[in-house]
Amino acid sequence: MKIQGKVALVTGAGGGIGEATASELVKRGVKAIGLVDRSLNVEKVAHAINDIGGRAGAEAYIGDTSDEAFRKHVFDQLAARHGPVSICVPAAGITRDSLSVKIDKESGKAVVFPIKAFRDVTEINLIAPIYWAMEMVARIAEDRLRRGLKRWEPNEKLMGTIVFIGSVSSQGNKGQIAYAASKAGLEGAAATLMKEAIYYGVKCALIHPGFTDTPMVRAMGEEYITKNILPNTQLRRLIRPDEIADAICFLIANSAVSGELWADAGWHPSA
Repeated sequence: MKIQGKVALVTGAGGGIGEATASELVKRGVKAIGLVDRSLNVEKVAHAINDIGGRAGAEAYIGDTSDEAFRKHVFDQLAARHGPVSICVPAAGITRDSLSVKIDKESGKAVVFPIKAFRDVTEINLIAPIYWAMEMVARIAEDRLRRGLKRWEPNEKLMGTIVFIGSVSSQGNKGQIAYAASKAGLEGAAATLMKEAIYYGVKCALIHPGFTDTPMVRAMGEEYITKNILPNTQLRRLIRPDEIADAICFLIANSAVSGELWADAGWHPSA
C-alpha cells in the first residue's frame, strides 16, 4: 500500500512513538494526517511537522481516545477536509505499573493491584485502539457499499492499513500486570480483525517495540533502565522512536506483511 497521497491518523501523537510515526508518515508523503492526544503538546507537534513539511498537512485533535463521540468527530473532520482515512496507527497508551500482589509490611495484609487502574489501562491500551481501527474499517466498508462494491478483490489496491502497537511486555513483565495484559490482548484483536477487515480491503498488522526512548520509559528512572533494561538488551541502548516509526511504515507499505513484527533490539529478560 502506498503511503504517498493518503490520509493518516495517529493517536498518542503528542510524543514518543506516536509523534515519531506521524513525522515519518509526513516525510513519506501523506496528504494529511490527524494527530490525536489528550496532551496539549500535540499542537506543538502538529506545528513542528507542518514547518518541516512545508505545508499544513498535520492537524491536532485534543481529547480522550476512549470517548466515542470524540473518535467519530476526528474521523468526520478529517474526511470532510481531506477525504477518507486509510492509514490508522492507534499508538496512545498508558502504564500503571505495580506488582500484582504485594505485602504491606506495616499491616501484614496483601495488597492486590487496584481494579480501577487495571480498567484504566485496558480501556486506553486495548479497547480504544481496537475501536479507532474498527471506525476506519466501518467507514471504508460504507464507502465501498455506496460505490456498489462488495468483497475486495486482489486486482484492487488495498483500501487501508492498521498498525497496532504491542510491546515486548506482552510476553510478561514484572510489575506490569495490566500493561502486559492489554498488549497481549492486541495480538488476538489484530489477528481477528485481519481476517475480517480484509473483506473490505483493509490490512492489519501489529508491532511489538522493545524498550524505546520515550517519556513512558524514561519515567521508570535512569537507575531502573541501567540495571534492568540495558543489560538484557543486545544493542545495550534504548531503541530510538524513529526506528520504530520506520518499522511501522514498512508494515504499511509492504502489502505482504500482515502479522506481528518484533522490534525489540534483542531484549531477553532474565527470569
